[in-house]
Amino acid sequence: MSRHVYPGSAMVGDYLRAAAGLVPIACILAFAPVGAAAAAILAGLALLFGVFGLRTALRHHSRVEMTETGLSASGLLGATIRWTDLDRIKLAYYSTRRDRRDGWMQLELRAGGSVIRLDSRIGGFAELVRRAASAAAACRLQPSPATAANLEALGIGYPGFLVADAAHGARA
Repeated sequence: MSRHVYPGSAMVGDYLRAAAGLVPIACILAFAPVGAAAAAILAGLALLFGVFGLRTALRHHSRVEMTETGLSASGLLGATIRWTDLDRIKLAYYSTRRDRRDGWMQLELRAGGSVIRLDSRIGGFAELVRRAASAAAACRLQPSPATAANLEALGIGYPGFLVADAAHGARA
């Protein structure tokens, strides 16, 4: 069994972004006279930043345990997925720059109605992805081309996946 958490140092940026949006808006609403329409817009923005901060806190305090039989995430949004019940794997890359040199990955696993989403800031992310890919292959799941490419970018092969090549047809 292995345990994985989001380190505080990885979450500081999200906490700062939430505060940078929420605090000024709250100050404006508390101390400046604004019209009803402006107040509604500002309250909506404050709600968005507040929800983002809450989601950051929930992610930061969640714990993920990986065993031979499955993956379990604790916390308010917790779920448990047995490897043998896995029915979807998605590994997405989100770029923060146009040249795609900076960004993060998100792993989404589904089994029935259970969903676990992990981003690449969690400790041991590559290990989690490697085990999930192995389970997906054992369940004979066919990942999307984007997921297969992202697995390859992490150095994780996926047995049996065919990559389409425009010049040569499909290849293993």
